[in-house]
Amino acid sequence: MNAPLTDSFGRNVNYLRLSLTDRCDLRCFYCMAEHMVFLPRKDLLSLEELGQVADAFIGRGVRKIRLTGGEPLVRKDFLTLVEHLSTHLSAGRIDEIALTTNATQLHRFAKPLKSLGVKRINISLDSLDPLAFNRITRGGNITRVLEGIDAGLEAGLKLKINTVALKNDNADEIPAMIEWAHERGMDMTLIEVMPMGDISANRTDQYIPLTEIRETLEQKWALHNTTETTGGPSRYVHINETGGRLGFISPLSQNFCAGCNRVRVTCTGKLYMCLGQNDHVDLRRALREGGPGMLDAALDKAMINKPERHNFEINRKSTPAVARHMSVTGG
Repeated sequence: MNAPLTDSFGRNVNYLRLSLTDRCDLRCFYCMAEHMVFLPRKDLLSLEELGQVADAFIGRGVRKIRLTGGEPLVRKDFLTLVEHLSTHLSAGRIDEIALTTNATQLHRFAKPLKSLGVKRINISLDSLDPLAFNRITRGGNITRVLEGIDAGLEAGLKLKINTVALKNDNADEIPAMIEWAHERGMDMTLIEVMPMGDISANRTDQYIPLTEIRETLEQKWALHNTTETTGGPSRYVHINETGGRLGFISPLSQNFCAGCNRVRVTCTGKLYMCLGQNDHVDLRRALREGGPGMLDAALDKAMINKPERHNFEINRKSTPAVARHMSVTGG
């Protein structure tokens, strides 16, 4: 193995979020524009190239890979990439292959993913109310999502529910969602709205700080801080009354950048060193023009340029922190 990936602030990067596609079969209003224009398929890295990118990171000490999108399960033949990564898993070169999905297709893939060594999957779900879910996703059917969750649990996968807190659309529903998740043995993580991409709306109408949500929850339950981590930015509490774990991802109200250990690679091979910054390194060009050697040099360049923190803020006057949508970057 070559030298581990360490940025100029001494942070060890051992976690890669690898996007398979910018496409999604839902249109969540806080995530993307209503009439989203997706990338031409010819611009995407092939699954073989995505595997080569993953190999380069693994060779530099990355131990955890999370497959993201868009919606990764809509990428044709994506299981061939999971099969490739599973060889690293069985050989002990990585500790975990994880995945984030909206679960609309999970009923088809839960068992194959489990058989390839995937143990943990994050489910993006912002409401259990069919009408609210349909409104937030601009037409989604929650029945298919719940079928996917049931299939994942039946397959023995450890599922976690990721919920974006929305001031006027689901904030009141959050306690009931926590109870629902914990009753089924699933962790849950709350996430603040992130100012990424133009959505033809002002995110101040959506944003609610998680400090406010926590204060509301503490009027109902006893929340105890823990030092537990799953490798990402979540700060966890244990809830006595539900017996479950609840995470908070709060990029705006409580910055989490000090311990950042991750980078994101888009489906076109752009390596973003920070979710909230525009600087990136073109891994597609490095791979296609110079092969593994040039790819390795590109990773060194990325570490030098990885910023200390993001620049997220939400107010009436501010434009999105970055022009690209979350689905383009990879969740």
